[in-house]
This record gives sequence, C-alpha cells and structure tokens, in this order.
Amino acid sequence: MFHPLQWRPPASIYSYCARSAPWEGRPGPAPALRSRYQWLLGWFQKEPGKCPGPKSLLSLLASQCSYVTGQRVRRAQQIGQLYGNIYSERARWSLFSGLWRRFQSRHASACKLMAAFTGVFLWEEERIQEEELRRSAEEMKHMEEVSRLFHGSGGEHQKLGPKTHVDITATREEHPWEMVMDKKHFKLWRRPIEGTHLYQYRVFGTYTDVTPRQFFNVQLDTEYRKKWDSLVIKLDVVERDLTTGSEVVHWVTHFPYPMYSRDYVYVRRYNVDRENNLMVLVSRAVEHPGIPEDPEFVRVRTYESQMVIRPHKTFDENGFDYLLTYSDNPQTVFPRYCVSWMVSSGMPDFLEKLHTAALKAKRMEIEVRDYISAKPIENSSSSGEGKASMPGAEHKSEDTHSPAQLEYA
Repeated sequence: MFHPLQWRPPASIYSYCARSAPWEGRPGPAPALRSRYQWLLGWFQKEPGKCPGPKSLLSLLASQCSYVTGQRVRRAQQIGQLYGNIYSERARWSLFSGLWRRFQSRHASACKLMAAFTGVFLWEEERIQEEELRRSAEEMKHMEEVSRLFHGSGGEHQKLGPKTHVDITATREEHPWEMVMDKKHFKLWRRPIEGTHLYQYRVFGTYTDVTPRQFFNVQLDTEYRKKWDSLVIKLDVVERDLTTGSEVVHWVTHFPYPMYSRDYVYVRRYNVDRENNLMVLVSRAVEHPGIPEDPEFVRVRTYESQMVIRPHKTFDENGFDYLLTYSDNPQTVFPRYCVSWMVSSGMPDFLEKLHTAALKAKRMEIEVRDYISAKPIENSSSSGEGKASMPGAEHKSEDTHSPAQLEYA
C-alpha cells in the first residue's frame, strides 16, 4: 500500500527568500502579511537538512503518477471484464456507441481529428443510410414509367437518335439527361455535374438469359471478380459495419496506357426488398484512415454508383431490368470529350463482362456467394453500432448463415 510521505518545501525556496532584501525600510505588504512570511521562513529554518531536494520531488511525483495510473488501468480492466460477462457483444457495442455519440455531439471536430490519428473509421457518419437506398429505388420506379415511351403499343422497341434529350429526371430542379447510346438491350444517358467538367451517366437495360440472383451476386463477390475482371489489381473488403452490413472496399484497377492505375476506397451497402421485388446496391467514395494513399496509384476521391435490379418475375427466374447510375472523377488531364468517350465506351463493355461472368457462373456451376441468403443485419430501430475488420469470418446472427451454410447461385 502506498504511504504518503511528509513533505516540506525545498530548501532552495528558503534560500531565495533569505537572499531577498529585508522587510524593514522598503515598501511591502501589510504588517499582518509580513508576519506570515516571517513565520513561513522560520518554519523553513527548523529542519532545512531534511527538506527533499528537486530530484527527490520529481521522483516522488513520478511514483505518485505511476501508482494512480496503475490503479485506473486496473479499474478499467475490471469494469471491462464485468461488462463482458454481463452483456453480449451487440449490447456492448450499443452501450459504447451511445457514449461515443454523446461525446461526438459535443466535440465533433476533436472526434474527427482523434479518429484520424488513432486509425478509427467513423461508421456513424460514413455508412450508407436508408434514405440513399430509398432514393435509388424511387429512381428505378421513375425509369420504369419513362421506359414505356421507348416501346410501342405492341411492345416493340422504338429506337431514338443520338443526342436526344428525354426527360428522365425525377425532379424539375435537376439537369436534363442527354441520350448518348440507344441499343436494343440498354440505353445510356449522361448529364453534366454542376460546377465541374464531368458527367453523370445512367444505363437502363434488360437481360433475359440470366437470373437476378446470379447477376446481383456476381457484382458483390469480390473474390470472383478478381477472376473475371482482368483490370483488377486489388479488390478487398477492409471493414464491415455489423449494424447495417455496409462494407469498406479497397479497389485498385488498371487504366488505359499511359495513365497510372487508379485506386478507390468506397463504402457499399446492398438491400434485398422481397416485398417490392427489388435489389439495390449503393456505393460512394470515403476516406479510411487505414488505407493511406500509395504513390504508385492515383486516388479517386469522387465516386458514386447505384445499381437497382427489378426481376420480371422472381429472383430465381431468368429476366430482369436494371438501372445503373454512375459518376466519378478519375483526375485525368485529357479534355472533357475524351473522358466522356472513355466512360461511354467503357461502361457498356463492363456491363457485358458482368453479364458474361454471370452466365459463366451459371453454366459452369462456379460457386459464387449468395448475398441474398446471407442477408446483412438490418436493425434500423436500434441505435447500436458495430464494426468488424476484414478479412475474417462472417459475423453470425439469427438472420445470417455461417460460411459453411451459404447457398450458391
């Protein structure tokens, strides 16, 4: 047990006071205050040899701080063990996240700075929200209404000329879309992004020889994409939010020569709405403290993608419509029309490779993880927050399946 030592001011204080000019004959404090100083000096004079020196004082202070710190650390460990025995992992995350949000609301800027230094990703601010999923689903419903303009009464395709402006915007405040490509199975539009030299692109198309489940799973399975997409250099899930199923993905891809390869750090979230017969996948770029920039690649900081799939019948029967909305800033020095040409030609090529990979997985019975069966945790009513670092085993819950129990498309 730590025993407090009797402490007296160091002798150097007495020496300093003793060297000062005498009180008599000079302006100074009142007599009462002067008498107190004289009493203090007399107390110093009693046993000056036993007064600890400066080095002894520092050692005592260090010992005291070490003792108090050790006590606090042991107490924190005991509290952590107690909560670990009483509460489940989900309840502990809910408790800690509530405390974190309370602290974050009062010190928002300090929290971001602390998170950057400690390498913590703030899921509370960066996760894909329900509103983003809902907005993408509404865009799909609007496009289905507009698509009737491109079919005659007999259901035949009506081909429109290039550069045709068709109002496919959901609100009047948005810029109108300009049709760039009109094929039998898909249509491609673009519109300028306000304040930049870039475009946002939108593809609305149909496939009839593959199931929605296969097409959806092939997009999400990062391991399978490494096999069918030759442009991929690196594609890994870095971290997962246990509350909503959002994932942080690091993607490095080749760009046409002589440009440097690009790397993307983005968060994605998917939702399977069986009631409305919809599948939604939303992605956008984020900053992750655990993935610093690599001088070999060019970091793309502006990136958004929304894919919505509407089955013609069910998730396991051939035939579906899809809506892909995409925009990014690859940070090239090429003119605007060159970038537009690369994206306009590259997007249909990517969709065709995605379609071929889905057919290949079906015909060759390649095991692709079924993300519809392995549905992420949906807990919008709970205020809890959790995260898991990847790679690692998929989290288990009542609504999910273990890796050994996953079904495959």
